[in-house]
Amino acid sequence: MENQKVKYLIDIINDMDVKDKLRLAICISRSKWSGFIYNTKENYEKFDAMLKEVDEEYRTTLTNFAKYKLVIFAMAKFMEMPNEEQNQTALYLFNCINNAE
Repeated sequence: MENQKVKYLIDIINDMDVKDKLRLAICISRSKWSGFIYNTKENYEKFDAMLKEVDEEYRTTLTNFAKYKLVIFAMAKFMEMPNEEQNQTALYLFNCINNAE
């Protein structure tokens, strides 16, 4: 059943546009509740810069992530997972973003 959660979240990530993927990556990188073990400060800075390049609203105003329902839903699903699955899913997301560059 646990692998189904990872597959479900990966399907959600695949359906997101680049901006939402970046928003999710920022949420994951900033979250103290997730068990994500990779260098979150560097990842946050990288994804923050990338989102500023593609999204003028993010660059010019204070963003309320609560208005992005799909990102919040995906983050909730992410936080439900054990640490190992969180890391697998986050790496998949980060690779999707890097491949989109």
